[in-house]
Formats: sequence, structure tokens, C-alpha cells
Amino acid sequence: MSTPTTNDHKIPYLGTRPPRLTTVPAFVDSIGRGWEGRTIPAPAIDGAAASAAAHRDRLRAALPGKLVLVAAGRAPVRVNDTSYDFRADSDFLWLTGVGIENAYLLVGSDASADTLFMPPPFRPGETGFFSDASHGELWVGPSAGITEWSQALGITVRPGTELESAISGAGTVLAGRRVPATELAVERSEDLDRVCSDLRRIKDDWEIGQLRYAIDQTVEGFAAVAREIPAAIGARGPVRGERWLQGTFDRYARAVGRGPGYSTIVGSGSHAPILHWVRCDGPIHEDQALLLDMGVEADSGYTADVTRTLPASGTFSADQRRVHDLVEQAHRAGLAQVRPGNTYSDFHFAAMETIARGLEDWGLLPVSVDEALSPAGQQHRRWLVCGIGHHLGLDVHDCSQSSWETYQGAPLEPDMVLTVEPGLYFHAHDLTVPPELRGIGVRLEDDVLVTSEGSEVLSDALPIDADGLEVWTRERLDTEW
Repeated sequence: MSTPTTNDHKIPYLGTRPPRLTTVPAFVDSIGRGWEGRTIPAPAIDGAAASAAAHRDRLRAALPGKLVLVAAGRAPVRVNDTSYDFRADSDFLWLTGVGIENAYLLVGSDASADTLFMPPPFRPGETGFFSDASHGELWVGPSAGITEWSQALGITVRPGTELESAISGAGTVLAGRRVPATELAVERSEDLDRVCSDLRRIKDDWEIGQLRYAIDQTVEGFAAVAREIPAAIGARGPVRGERWLQGTFDRYARAVGRGPGYSTIVGSGSHAPILHWVRCDGPIHEDQALLLDMGVEADSGYTADVTRTLPASGTFSADQRRVHDLVEQAHRAGLAQVRPGNTYSDFHFAAMETIARGLEDWGLLPVSVDEALSPAGQQHRRWLVCGIGHHLGLDVHDCSQSSWETYQGAPLEPDMVLTVEPGLYFHAHDLTVPPELRGIGVRLEDDVLVTSEGSEVLSDALPIDADGLEVWTRERLDTEW
């Protein structure tokens, strides 16, 4: 086919402004007809609706007689009309079991009054079908509507445009952190955030099942990453480095769930001591220790959080092993304190004591162990400034709105899920440690369920001892060193 030129063909309307399609009646009429009707089922996960209904009942019991409004939120804009991926607010997920952008949940005084308000998708025949880039089917594809979501969740679902009138005469409505209190007749409540955070500390059987899935898949993701270490080093071609391993895990997480539950950390060599090394733009050498902090987020929103430090060659150096052995001792000391009745912080103090005594044995501690462990000391924390663990659930650092008294100062209870993650981080430019330790960073992190009898390490399919990690790594490397 030849392309006409301005010499033999005048392009129609060249130089004029294209019309806005919503103002062209002929186009609006044409695009509104000739579409096959479809019913799209709501993508609710099995068990999510029942779990969320029980969560709403627990919230009602904690705030009797109160009306509560929580919002799913909206995806942040990256640039112009391009947004980042949407992920619903965790309290909204906990109370509904689903993530619907720009949706609101009104929790009533009894279960029959619970109502979800959502923007219905624009179908053929509606202007938004072709003009709304957020909810028009031509832009984002077909999705479930009001009726389908109501059937899937077992609650009343209404268009978002009806929210304002629904709450205008309802009395005081307590609003969650993502609700725009300046636009709606609601009362912003930090107590609501705290209460939801406190309630989320105890997981039900469905939630624990979701966490088990996320953790099991994360273990498989570690194996996928280990198999790619030679490619990252450059044994089969170009040096691909840390980002190759980060991409390997993120791709795997997307295949088995929503994606990674947080920014994947791949720190090799001198990057390993950097606590949140998410740039992952460095090379990997076979003599380095490789710190991997990774977690799959299930489609339900529940995430794993696991860390292991692997020898890139399959064998730790003597100095890497020395650091790893001390971290392992601290890890085991912490795990031993996870049981009902113990205070949440007990595992923190147990691991810290082990670290401090080990540093003293190495001659690194500038004061006595007792002085370092005292609130006025903390000198050992130079090499471990972060905490030793946290609650785990819908957020990687779950229940963050709880007070100290109901979090770190509270007793452990069955069906809590938490992480234990001691480490040692000797930065490459730290002149207070001998040269052979500089640039070594080691962390061990497991996900742990508190049981009625003690605890269960949900991530125990991965070894924690240096010998075991060497064997595990070598079994997955597809080249010999």
C-alpha cells in the first residue's frame, strides 16, 4: 500500500483540533451499541468473606454502638495519568476480604447494616465505558459489578455516589486513616486505627492458612533465586548482579500471588550490612555472602517475610561463618522465647544478650555486657540498630498502630504470627571492626506462629545453620566452582 503525499492527496481535517469524543453524538451512539452482554463474577478468594465478616463482628464488639467507615484508598499517581499498582488499605482488606479501588466500607451497629460502597464499572452504553480510564471497560477490562460483589461478600453493596447521603444522617461516624474527613461528615479517629491494629494481632484459621501459603511459596522463591546465582555472577555470560536475583524473586512472587510483599532485598558483599538495600544494583562475586530478605504476598494480601544469608559459591569463608554462627545462636535464643505467656519483647532481649556476649568474646564490645545491655548503654546496637522482629500479616510490619503496651509490652498469645530476625551488620567503612569483618552482613529471619503449647516455625523448610545452608545452596547451584 502506498502512502499518499500532500502532492496527490489532502489529508482530511489536517491542522484542525480532533473533537472530544464525548461531545460527538454519532460516536457516542455508535460505540454504545453492538456489544455482547457479559456477567463477570467477583474475584473473591474462598473463605475471605466469612473471615472478614467475623472480623467485623470483633470490631463491633470492641466499639459497641459505633459506626465505622474505612476506605480502600486509591493508587498513587506516578506521573500524569499513569498510576502505580493499587493495593487496598490493610484495615479495609481485613474487614472486607477484597481490594476494590476507591471503595468504602460502612460497619453498622449490627451485621445487617454493613454496607460496601464502590464505583461500579462503566458498561457499554455509558459514557464512562470509553471515557473513564479508571473504571471504563475499554480501558481496564471487564470487572464485577454491584450485584456480583454483593453475592460474593454476602453484604449490601451500593454505588459509591450514595455514600454521602448514607452517612449524612447516621450520627457520629468514626473514620479510618484513608477516609477523606474533610470531604465527608465523619470524625477522624486514631482510636479506630489502634483498635483495628490490636485486633489484627490474633489471626484466625483462614488467615493462618493464607500466611502458610505465602511462606511456603517464599521458600520456593528462595530456591528459584539460588538456582540463578551463577547467572547473576556471570558464569553463563554477562554479569547480571543483584538485580537479576531481585527480578527472579519478584517474577516468581507475581506468578504465585500478588507479587512481593515488600521491596525485595538482595545485598551481596558490602551491600549486605545495609538494612534496606532495595536498590539491588551491584555485582555479585562468588566469594561473597548474599543476604536475601524476601516475601511473597498472597492474592489475599497476607505476606511472608523470610531472610537467609547464602554463600554465593556454596561455601562460607571462615569469617563469614564466624559471623553467621553468632547470629544463629542469637536466632535460636530468640526462638526459644516465643511461647504463650512470655512478653513479646522477651525474644528481643534474649537475642540481644547472645549478640552482646559474642561481641565481647571477639573483643569488639567497648564496655561490659551488662553495661551494653542496660537502657543507658546499647553499645552493641552499633552493629544491630534494628529490632529483632515484628508482627506479620496483611502488612509485613503488621499491627503498627498498636501502642507499646499492646504490642512490645504485651504477652504473647496463641495465633499470633511474628518474625524473629537477629543479625550483625559490619559496614565496609566501619573502622571499629577488624578488616576481615568489614563488609559482612548476616541476618536470619523466620516466620513463627504462637501455639497453645509453644510455637511453630512456619519457614523451617529453610535451614538456619551454616552447614545446612551450604548444602542447601550447593544443591541448587547448577554449576561447579
